[in-house]
Amino acid sequence: MMVFLLLGGLATAQGKFMTKTANMTVEGTSTLHDWHMKSSSAEVSAMIEKDAAGKVTAVKSMSFTMAAKSLKSGKDAMDKNAYKSLKTDQNPNITATLKKADVTAKDDKTFLVKAVVALTVAGKTLDTPLEATIVKVSDTSYTIKGSKSFKMSAFEVKPPSFMMGAVKTGDDVTLKFDLTLNQ
Repeated sequence: MMVFLLLGGLATAQGKFMTKTANMTVEGTSTLHDWHMKSSSAEVSAMIEKDAAGKVTAVKSMSFTMAAKSLKSGKDAMDKNAYKSLKTDQNPNITATLKKADVTAKDDKTFLVKAVVALTVAGKTLDTPLEATIVKVSDTSYTIKGSKSFKMSAFEVKPPSFMMGAVKTGDDVTLKFDLTLNQ
């Protein structure tokens, strides 16, 4: 019996993975044209459990932090209005913390994660369902990709306007992420 318990303990391993690269994009619309802001600056830490074959079996924890001012559109006026709407003076970071996650294997290297995260934008935190795909790059590296659409107003963010209100952004935005985590 003890041998089975020991072998069972060896069958799974848990490791801490940290950000190697992060590419974040926030996309939206306005009365003038569609817009996007990008950042390659985010810190992610995750505890990933895998079996003896290296298949992801669980995501035990995850924390995400990105400075809101790291999002750039390429247009200073737009960035300034976005930072004002995001209340970056009082709430400099956009964060997410894992509350729960279910992992399903698509194949030996690709895994679907259905999660709920506590997402904080402009100082307001909401439990937010999120789906992501984890792809095993190596035994010590994974990519995580996904997107999430939501309304800015859900986080009490007033959609920015420009040119004295003549151009208004839509309430709906989509956050896209492409992360590489290494052990």
